[in-house]
Amino acid sequence: MLDTAIEAARRAGQAVAEHYPAARNVTVKGYRDVVTEVDYIAERIVLETIRARFPDHTILSEEAGESAPGSRYTWIVDPIDGTTNYSRRLPICSVSVGLLEDDVPIVGAIYDPLRDQMFAAQRGQGAQLDGTPIRASRVETLADAVVGLDWGHADEVRERTLAHVNQVAPWCRTVRALGSAALALAYVAAGWLDVYFNLGMKPWDTAAGTVLVAEAGGRITTPAGAPYRVDIPECLATNGLIHDQILFRLRERARAYQQEGQ
Repeated sequence: MLDTAIEAARRAGQAVAEHYPAARNVTVKGYRDVVTEVDYIAERIVLETIRARFPDHTILSEEAGESAPGSRYTWIVDPIDGTTNYSRRLPICSVSVGLLEDDVPIVGAIYDPLRDQMFAAQRGQGAQLDGTPIRASRVETLADAVVGLDWGHADEVRERTLAHVNQVAPWCRTVRALGSAALALAYVAAGWLDVYFNLGMKPWDTAAGTVLVAEAGGRITTPAGAPYRVDIPECLATNGLIHDQILFRLRERARAYQQEGQ
């Protein structure tokens, strides 16, 4: 299954990279949400690869939706995570292929086609970058932390995200917004980011990345500290060592918000 995830992500990523220099055909599919013809090309490659090996498995993909529901195994696919970046030639995007068994993430492959980097993990087997084991960072204080985030599409999500930034930014080293949630989670697993949060996640954003972070020794919850599932839009991923420090800052914001509303 891991080999299939890696193969599917790599093959789709090769198509993404090949089309990168070409003109884009960009279609608006929702508020602040776009899709290109390359999304569909990459998605078709991933789906064909999975179906050839596991025809009875369920597949949930960002563009194609869900197929063959009912299997205990569900593949969750984002053919281009970071389509806005890709459509504008900002070179930060990824192909994400995750697998759930009974709703628990067990396999993840996140491929950066423009840097030819493959992040992969299987539950209980550790996380790797191009075949070399990776671990979350050993940063122990928020003051030294590089914090990643993304904004989501909805106005209300962006307002709450900004409130979180205001609560964290004064206390950390710096803040980065990459525009690819899957790649950001892979960066937490690799130790390149110490923290990542996003309040507007979809299952295809996190299915692969959650396996990577967990297997690299990191920690994932909601920003309120509750257990995280891939169907929950609010996600906080850290190296584990500073998770409670981040939660403290975010809870301070939540308490202040409640007091303002009273």
